[in-house]
Amino acid sequence: MKVGVLGSGGREHALCYALKNSNRVEKIYCFPGNAGTSSIATNIDIHFKDFEKLKDFIINNNIDIILVGPEQPLVDGIVDYLEQFNIKVFGPNKVASQLEGSKIFTKKLCEKYKIPTAKFGIFSENKQALSFLQKCKFPIVIKADGLAAGKGVYISENYSEASKAVEEIFNGKFGKAKNLLIEEFLSGEEMSFFIISDGKSFKIFGTAQDHKRVHEGDKGKNTGGMGAYSPSRLETDELNYKIINKIIEPTLKGLKDLNCEYKGFLYAGLMIVNGDPFLIEYNVRMGDPECQTLLPKLKTDFLLTIEKCIDQKLDDFNIEWHEEKSICIVLCSKGYPDNYENNIEINLEKVKLEKNQFIFHAGTKISKNIIVSNGGRVLNIVTKSNNLKSAREISLKLLKTINWKNGFYRKDIGYKVIQ
Repeated sequence: MKVGVLGSGGREHALCYALKNSNRVEKIYCFPGNAGTSSIATNIDIHFKDFEKLKDFIINNNIDIILVGPEQPLVDGIVDYLEQFNIKVFGPNKVASQLEGSKIFTKKLCEKYKIPTAKFGIFSENKQALSFLQKCKFPIVIKADGLAAGKGVYISENYSEASKAVEEIFNGKFGKAKNLLIEEFLSGEEMSFFIISDGKSFKIFGTAQDHKRVHEGDKGKNTGGMGAYSPSRLETDELNYKIINKIIEPTLKGLKDLNCEYKGFLYAGLMIVNGDPFLIEYNVRMGDPECQTLLPKLKTDFLLTIEKCIDQKLDDFNIEWHEEKSICIVLCSKGYPDNYENNIEINLEKVKLEKNQFIFHAGTKISKNIIVSNGGRVLNIVTKSNNLKSAREISLKLLKTINWKNGFYRKDIGYKVIQ
């Protein structure tokens, strides 16, 4: 079977890796891919924004299934577009993708279906938002509506910080924002919760803990993710039951009431407060870097799992996992998440990967036969082990063998669970 993966990050390299392990896969294409995917897939220089070129290539090369990695093409309606041509696509349609594409859509859904979430207000102009902030208790959370690559969220400790956040959002720091959200600050611990759904039934697809802040001890600016571990230290059968009953099932019901069946991965970003889950946000695809910690633990054939979803036969299908824990440390370009330099050579000659050790490329490309940096988050170093402490130690040792003068990383990924 021929399979195509849309995207160019660490998540997409991990998706290609999981597909490569399936004996059902004949060939993998990655659009456009990166230096890492080029070793296990055929990179095609077509951007996932170019729907028509993609469609023509898929049809002309008889690609059987397309997996959509990033959120932007999903929100833009890539699934709806390709399905018009009888192309099998794994991912939610344009309506369902509003769960990530519009924070306001999701908040209104939460309100209607009594899904626990932070109290909120919606504002469409600067003056209105600033007036509201004068009456707020701090800290407060301010979010740009729409996609912002995981970075359009501010936690403001006072009015001065909050007013600056409002100005930056309405001035287009994260693209054109017609609205913003002001939310109460929930004090608890975050958790990433994943399901895979075929539109009629769903299965839990693991848990993880992301680390969004750029500096150790969760300090500094928000990023797309500096590392993750799986499973979340908070995961219990009781908590999973609450998440499914209070958050996931009401959400899927809300979509069905809009005549929308959810097909694909759904990632709930949660805050756990005194043992109870609150929805922070939804992502309509696998998390990045959470995906890189989850897929190496998957025992079941990944392509077969995807096929069962597309054919709506997930209900009787059993998804099995390896028992090891996993950790991912993200190697970034100096200056990230602000300004950084690209096209700096990365030498991996001294890196020797053993069993249960992985390097997924995130922001790389091949230039004149050498690997160079091509983004803020550049490499994902992942290790599976019986415990997270040894997994982190192995990943940190691997990082020292990478010859790249322009990188930095957090050494404390998993610090809340590793003693």
